[in-house]
Order: sequence, then C-alpha cells, then structure tokens
Amino acid sequence: MATTRRPTMSDVAREVGVTAKTVSRVLNEEGPVALDTREKVLEAVRKLGYQPNLMARNMRVGARDAAIGVVIPEMGNPFFGTVAGGIESAVRERGLTVIVGSSSETAELERSLISAFLARQVSALMVVPSAASDHRYLRSERLAGLPIVFLDRPAVGLAADCVVSANREGARSGVEHLAGRGHTRIGFVGDQPVTLYTRRERFAGYRDALEAFSLPFDRALVESGHDSSAAAEATLRLLALPDPPTALFTANNFATTGAVVALARAGRKDVALVGYDDLPLAEVLDPPLTVVAQDPAAMGAAAAELLLARLDGTRSKAQKTVIPTKLIVRA
Repeated sequence: MATTRRPTMSDVAREVGVTAKTVSRVLNEEGPVALDTREKVLEAVRKLGYQPNLMARNMRVGARDAAIGVVIPEMGNPFFGTVAGGIESAVRERGLTVIVGSSSETAELERSLISAFLARQVSALMVVPSAASDHRYLRSERLAGLPIVFLDRPAVGLAADCVVSANREGARSGVEHLAGRGHTRIGFVGDQPVTLYTRRERFAGYRDALEAFSLPFDRALVESGHDSSAAAEATLRLLALPDPPTALFTANNFATTGAVVALARAGRKDVALVGYDDLPLAEVLDPPLTVVAQDPAAMGAAAAELLLARLDGTRSKAQKTVIPTKLIVRA
C-alpha cells in the first residue's frame, strides 16, 4: 500500500500561494477574503481532495487517532449494536472514541455519513455497506493511509480489509439439519434486496444443502422480507401454497422474528423452523428455536484488531477474516 499522507490545510495554502490562515478564513467563512482568492482556494480543495477538520472547530483533539467512524445499516438491529459494542470494547484501552451513524441501508446516506466522518478527520473508518454501494470513491483515502475495515459485507470496487461471518457454510448447516430430519419441502425467507451479499451467500448455502440431500429446488418456496412484518407476510404466503413447506429456514434475525410471529398466530406448531442469527428468549419459545448463531461481538473485535494493526503501521495487502457460525439445536 502506498504511504502517501492525506492533504492538509498547508498543502492547500501552498497550492494557491496564500497563508494557511487565508485558507481557514475561506473554509470557515470568517473574515474578508477577495473573491478570486476564495475561488482559487475552493478549487485547490477540490483538486487535492482536502477534507476540512470540522471537529477541530468545536474541540481540541490531541491526536489523529482520537475517533473511529462506524457506519451501520440500522440502529434498531441488535446484531449491529453488538458488533459496535465489540469494536468499542477492543479500542477503548487505546483511548479511541467510536462514533456511530446509521445508513438506513441506503448508499446515499452511507456515503454522506462517510463524508461527514472524513470531514471530522477520523483516524479510521468501519463500514457495513448497503446493497447498492460502490466504494471506489474511497480509493484515494485508502491510498493516503486511512485504515478502512468493512464489516458483515465486503466493499464494492475497493480492495480493503473485511470481516464477515461464514454465511454460506452456516446456512448450509441449518438447512441440512432440517433435511436430515426428513423434511423435503423447506422454505427460505431471506432479506431484500436479493443482491445483498449476506442474502446471496445464505441463499447459496440453502441451495448447497438441497443439493447435498438430492432435493429439488422449487422457486415457489423462496420468499423475501426485509423487516419482521414483511417476513411474517412472506411466511403466510408460503403456508398458503397448494403444496406448502413442512419446514422453514429464515436467513436473518428479522426474518426469524417474523416467521415466529406468523406461525404463532396461525397456530402452526407442526412447521419446523431454523433461523440464521440467535434471538433473545429463543430457548423459551414453544417449541424452542434452533438457530445458526453468529458471533457479532467477535466480528467487532476482529475488525478492531485489523484496524489497530493498520493504525500501528501495518501495510500488508487487504485481509479477509471469516468468523465461524455455530448450529445451536434446541428442539
């Protein structure tokens, strides 16, 4: 990796031939500056890719490694909350502050948050990408030495460190558990959009398990639902089929919650269910819920380890860390 540094205010001043104080006046809109000088400064900012340190306007930060910007899809998803907790626990002893923002699974908001973090001169970025993201715009930041680690889903268009779960292998183990108990009609309820990395990997694991047991793939048994309400509706559609599934594999925690609600409301204890991601109180459900459990805290800790190594000067090629899953059989 190249070791070029990120551009500074002094670089902008040197490019234009003015003082750093003049550049500061333009960027902070403080004090009089000639119009042509202002335009030259702004052009130099765009040319060099300089990001103003907005945090410095409000507080003094003694070191560049004072904060880490973390972008997650949803604040309300306990999985990502646990990931963020794992990050914070791992970096706290280094005196680092974790700043978290939610992209609401949109590429536009994700990029806006990243730009805001860069403007505040965070020392590193951790990003859970949305489905439609393209991260080529971060190449200059990575080349300038900014540590960037992607979580749960790899970057798109950018070679960068990432930490993911063993999605395909985990899904296969869950579906094989059902097939091994005699189920031949196994429904799949996954996330939306279908292009999402975790959805694709877990669906591939579903297909792998069917093939391993010589079971035919039936497109009618595949449904999607991003939140628990949509997943509940998807479950009811599967149950209403002329030849409905006798078992379900739900590919994330929201899908599992929706399926549990739908089966309970329909009074259907005869449909087997295995969920990807563990749920609170899963063992006290009736019947208890078998799951493919991820380890979000370990994911956060592993991502933090990669990031701290980069901050300490590691310049190796981008690394991919895969965190194993565990099949927890409850009933």
